[in-house]
Amino acid sequence: MSSKTQVPERNESRSAAATLYRLIPFVKPDILLVGLALLSATAATLCGLLIPLVIQWIIDGPVARGDLLELLWASVGILLLGALEALFFLGRHRLVIGPSARMESRMRSALFDHLQRLPLIFHDRWHSGQLLSRAVSDISTIVRFPRYALVYLVVNSFTIAASLVVLCWMSPLLGLVFAVISVPVAIGSTLFESRYKAQSLRAQNQLGDLTTQVEESVLGIRVLKAFGRSAQATAAFRRQAELLRNTEIGKVRLLGVLTATIVGLPEIALGAVLAVGGFLAAQGTLSAGELVAAVAVVAYLQWPLESIGYLLAEANSAAAAAQRYFQLLDAPVTIVDPPRPQHLPTPLRGHLRLEKVSFRFPGAAEDLLTEVDLEIRPGETLALVGAAGSGKSLLVGLITRLYDVTGGRITLDGVDITQVPLAELREAVATVFEDPVLFSGSVADNVRLDREQLTDEQVDEALRVANADSFVAAMPSGARTEVGEQGFSLSGGQRQRLALARAVVGRPSLLVMDDPLSALDVHTEAEVEAALRQVLRGTTALIVAHRPSTVQLASRVALLSGGRITAVGSHHELLRTSPEYWALMSSSDEQTFQTEAATS
Repeated sequence: MSSKTQVPERNESRSAAATLYRLIPFVKPDILLVGLALLSATAATLCGLLIPLVIQWIIDGPVARGDLLELLWASVGILLLGALEALFFLGRHRLVIGPSARMESRMRSALFDHLQRLPLIFHDRWHSGQLLSRAVSDISTIVRFPRYALVYLVVNSFTIAASLVVLCWMSPLLGLVFAVISVPVAIGSTLFESRYKAQSLRAQNQLGDLTTQVEESVLGIRVLKAFGRSAQATAAFRRQAELLRNTEIGKVRLLGVLTATIVGLPEIALGAVLAVGGFLAAQGTLSAGELVAAVAVVAYLQWPLESIGYLLAEANSAAAAAQRYFQLLDAPVTIVDPPRPQHLPTPLRGHLRLEKVSFRFPGAAEDLLTEVDLEIRPGETLALVGAAGSGKSLLVGLITRLYDVTGGRITLDGVDITQVPLAELREAVATVFEDPVLFSGSVADNVRLDREQLTDEQVDEALRVANADSFVAAMPSGARTEVGEQGFSLSGGQRQRLALARAVVGRPSLLVMDDPLSALDVHTEAEVEAALRQVLRGTTALIVAHRPSTVQLASRVALLSGGRITAVGSHHELLRTSPEYWALMSSSDEQTFQTEAATS
């Protein structure tokens, strides 16, 4: 249902650790708190490991000597160590929540800001569902890593290393036994990492595709219902959902194999340490207290060893999500403010010139626009006419730098627009698009569009100029009435007039309109046309037009054909001198054209 092409994922060989390392700038402002959280978790682990050593001392000391008072104090010491362990774990939890939440906020803000600054060429190529899944689900997956998995990976690695030192201190042979049994964990983890990351990346890409299908089906629900295609849309969704399900099942199977391998190792290690330790105790080279302590240490390691599979899965899921996140954040912003900006003159007259302007999409074999020369004088309205696909909307986008020219230049009052700050240029040039996009919010919100400097009086004046004041006044709350998502509660003509009001509210010096009447019926067209005549008084304007009625709003007409301006003149002049223009007008609106042709 979408005309956009799926952007292939980059096949990166970057390891999970290297990918996750790129997240440091987002957590750096809170690095002290994260460090304290790791120290708190490490202190909790040390408290837990001290308990087996205290038990050893109790068995070999107070118990062996029968000293009840010393035994009582030793028991109190174990209770205190347990309480300290719990407090340190609570501190770890409290310390890490704030930094991870702020990291999530920074990542979302950075991505949204970057998406706003990326050129339109980027958005032309990407499914919005893929962008949405990266901005929501992928960031949530990433943030789970520092919040939980990172802390436990660090702490559990420290726990295993410290436990190995303790075992070696008690008996080098016990340490060797434990180390040998741990080798399969390291091997299995290494093999698991690359396979699981690839599977996670595939699942997250498929989730993005699924999100795209949901979004397109919701936005296009009227079309699906009108054409009776709901069943087909459901079947397509089910196929995509089943594909994602199979990938997720593959992830679970991989994790299951690793977990099955790892879960049995603590029991094997416990049995081996008990057997070897019992033999050493029987030989008199290991005390009873040391044997019990060694068994307690290995038992304490059960959770750190068993959790490795889960933690590695979280790390690799986060790495795959981070790879997708940085794929967007690494996309270059090619349309930027100039290093040495020039400002537009004040007051701005609106004199627009296109000088030898060419444009070619990246990777295309030839130019879509070639050496276009066009001039719009101050206060003049010029209509741009051409066949479908001739590049009219593209040319309109070049004027506000939605796209940048690849050859030639565009000047506004003699200033090259690429040398003007983007905000200043887009404040001076207002655009009305063919499809009038409205946002969830009130009528006034859609006209103001977060330009807080605009007053209610200016909004009301813009509604009046756009001939929208009468139907807005009839709404339940006037300009404060909520229009709903996409403004579908309004008619096409009402949406178009609100789009006009949005464009004129700031009193732009140049107004650019991309075929604002193309989708309207005759009655609505007459209303919007009346509004346009009011808007165009004393304003420099460029109108992309298909219909003779729209063309007549302009004093001159330019014909775009084959990527070039092939004719410029009045409507009646071009009817007499340009067969291509005659054919375009006759095919667009035969009844109106016949009337116009008769008077030419």
